[in-house]
Order: sequence, then structure tokens, then C-alpha cells
Amino acid sequence: LSAAVATASRRFQHLLDRSTPHVGRRWLGLAGVVLVYALRAWFVGGYYIVTYALGIYLLNLLIAFLSPQVDPELAEVLGEGPALPTRSSDEFRPFVRRLPEFKFWYSIVKAFCIAFGMTFFSVFDVPVFWPILLFYWVVLFTVTMKRQILHMVKYRYVPFTFGKQVP
Repeated sequence: LSAAVATASRRFQHLLDRSTPHVGRRWLGLAGVVLVYALRAWFVGGYYIVTYALGIYLLNLLIAFLSPQVDPELAEVLGEGPALPTRSSDEFRPFVRRLPEFKFWYSIVKAFCIAFGMTFFSVFDVPVFWPILLFYWVVLFTVTMKRQILHMVKYRYVPFTFGKQVP
């Protein structure tokens, strides 16, 4: 049994390794997974707590994806670590994410698969008034993203690259 698990694990890792350069296809596949989960949640008509927890987890992943590996605020306070450039004459340092794109994608896929599996067990179908959860999630998302954007503006970093940089 242990050998079979090890073989399956190696094959799965091989598939993940082969999918790494295919960014567009991976995200398109994720869109399919999201659609399947959304259809399941819609037709079953419940599992709002599962969807809410999934939303909170996705928000956490998004913040990690948008954040630099070394927090400039913490580095500034401690007086250590490489600082992000604040003037055009400063040395160029590429943006290094706290959560790389592949791990971001893979974590989202795993989260949706786990949430999908949870929709088959009635113990996770807790009766709640879903508009309150939706409202709370939207407020949480808005406040969190506002804080993240203000952090980006304050420390002058953009977590996205749009083609080749021209000096």
C-alpha cells in the first residue's frame, strides 16, 4: 500500500510539474472547477457556511499573493532587509510575492475541491441567513483590499508586471 501511495504521489507531482508553464490553461481549468462548485452549491441550495469559509480563505490567499515576500513596513521598523525602491534613482528590485502564482493557483484548486467534497455531507449544511454572510464578506473584502491598496501606495510597489519594462 505504501508503494502504491508513493507511486501515485510521484505521478501527481509529475503532472503538477508539467502544468507549471501553462499558466493560462491552469487558470482556465480553475474556472471550470469554480463553475462546477457554483453549480453544485446553486442546485443543492445550501452549504452557505462552506462557501463563506471558502471565500474567507480565498481572500487570505489573495492578500498573500498581492503582498511582497519581505514586508517593507516590518523591514523599515526593524531596520533590516532590502527595502523597495522609493526614488527612480534607486536600484531596481523585482517584486517577489509572499505567495507565488503557482502555489496561489494550487491552493485555490485544493480549496474548491475540498469545499466541493464537503457539499456531499449534510453535517456541513448549517442553516444560516446567507445575506448576512454575504454582506459581512463584502465588507471584509472591501476593508481588507483598501488596506492592501493603501500599503501598496505607501511603499510604492505594484504586484503585477505588464510586459517588458523599458527604462
